[in-house]
Amino acid sequence: MSGDGSYRRELRRAVGACLLLVLAYFLVPVAPDPNGFRLALRSAGTLLLVLIVSLLVTGQVRRQLAGRAPTGDQGIRALIRLGVALVAGVLTFALADYVVAWSSPGQFAGLETRVDALYFALATLTTVGYGDVNAQGQVARVVVCVQMVFSIGVVATGVSVLVKQLTGRLRPGRR
Repeated sequence: MSGDGSYRRELRRAVGACLLLVLAYFLVPVAPDPNGFRLALRSAGTLLLVLIVSLLVTGQVRRQLAGRAPTGDQGIRALIRLGVALVAGVLTFALADYVVAWSSPGQFAGLETRVDALYFALATLTTVGYGDVNAQGQVARVVVCVQMVFSIGVVATGVSVLVKQLTGRLRPGRR
């Protein structure tokens, strides 16, 4: 990314990736399934997705916090990947919340749509917690507990690193 055009291209790719993640979030099928085996497979798949995305986001954050974080062009690429990973983490938890709400009605109060799930995931992440959507059942509360720990430990740290690195790069006299 030695040129300004290369940086813009990388940024466009990241924005495109985030838009594709949001599109996938809204399009992935999660309708209730009367077949218990398929429902179990879907639930296991959702848990696996949450685990994989959590590990990827955690890895990106860990690399940024390491004493030998990448610099220059590699550093910018790593920060962009971290930003995309953070978006993926939030969307994955929103999807997990939505799957739990669909699979077991009564687990969440007020969570009926994907927008509700995304709203709830972001309210949980930011610790705003308006209270209009909340976990009622034990499964939902376990999912939300994991989401809160992930949000505080990984997403908050990742966003902090991202902001610190980007503001450091934007200071006058630094490139």
